Amino acid sequence: MKLILEKRPQRSAKMALLSPLLAIALTVFFGGVIFALLGLNPLRALYVYFLEPLTSWWSIQELVIKAAPLVLIGVGLAVCFEAKVWNIGAEGQLTMGALAGSMIPVFFTGWQSPLTLVAMLVLGIIGGALFGAIPAFLKTRFNANEILTSLMLVYVAGYLADWLVRGPWRDPDGFNFPKSVNFEGWQVLPTIFGDRIHIGAILAVAAALVLAFVMAKTLKGFEIRIMGNAPRAGMFSGFSPKKTVWFAMLLSGGLAGLAGICEIAGPAGHLQPLISPGYGFTAIIVAFLGRLNPIGVIFAGVMLAISYLGGESAQIDLGVSARISQVFQGMLLFFILACDTLILYRIKLLSGGSRKVTGA
Repeated sequence: MKLILEKRPQRSAKMALLSPLLAIALTVFFGGVIFALLGLNPLRALYVYFLEPLTSWWSIQELVIKAAPLVLIGVGLAVCFEAKVWNIGAEGQLTMGALAGSMIPVFFTGWQSPLTLVAMLVLGIIGGALFGAIPAFLKTRFNANEILTSLMLVYVAGYLADWLVRGPWRDPDGFNFPKSVNFEGWQVLPTIFGDRIHIGAILAVAAALVLAFVMAKTLKGFEIRIMGNAPRAGMFSGFSPKKTVWFAMLLSGGLAGLAGICEIAGPAGHLQPLISPGYGFTAIIVAFLGRLNPIGVIFAGVMLAISYLGGESAQIDLGVSARISQVFQGMLLFFILACDTLILYRIKLLSGGSRKVTGA
């Protein structure tokens, strides 16, 4: 007697749309259970975690700031995953984008011009794209698994950033703290709608809208969908698997690099050893929660940004660990994958020579 997963005859379009909502509901429910086990009032704890970050203008600004890099990275990963190219190293590409864009204020401290900011953003995109090109080359040339290569490169980027900030790029007037010189003037992203929200939020929304159009209305979008869902049919149509890998990795790496330089030239204002709290990994959840749809990624990015702010609120107001946000993000990813699995497969119980359906 054993349980097996049997493929369903067809996928339910309705459940495919509802599964993210079901995953969120299950995450909230089991989050309440965890809070109760910690001896806290689950209703108050869930209010602090999910709703309190939306109760003031300051927290809403912080929400937008945290959502912007998640959306930027998430839309690139959505296209990547749609092509069945599994870029798991967006965190490293974010770091390399931040390093590449930071070369302008580090080496040309006195350069103050609108072109300064443009050059920083372009270098950020190039840095992330070139770092994404490494697993793309290894995949297309040696058939190396891009999951492993992109993930391992995250640590290379992290150690490189740490060495630069503590060594040759350290601010000589920084009292020996591991940080670069402070960015000033046109080396910092202009703010909009207040004193905290920067133009990185506009870039994130613009990237999502452009990629939504590309995926829905252009030949390139059709190529990505075909190569992801039916690569053999795509090759008969004249599409190249290698070109698809290169396009997906360069696009997702470039957007991750743009998120990296926006993070450094926005909230941080200088280069430091810890560039992001794991946006590159969280954006994987964002892409799946958004159903690999660039527009859906915008809403998913806001949802995951709430988890970061909620974790900070829960740490301050409830005295729980700062890791609580990672617990919620992990549960959310688990329930998304579980729901998606049950959309494609049904659970059956094999008992002797007969089969009996026990659930769906």
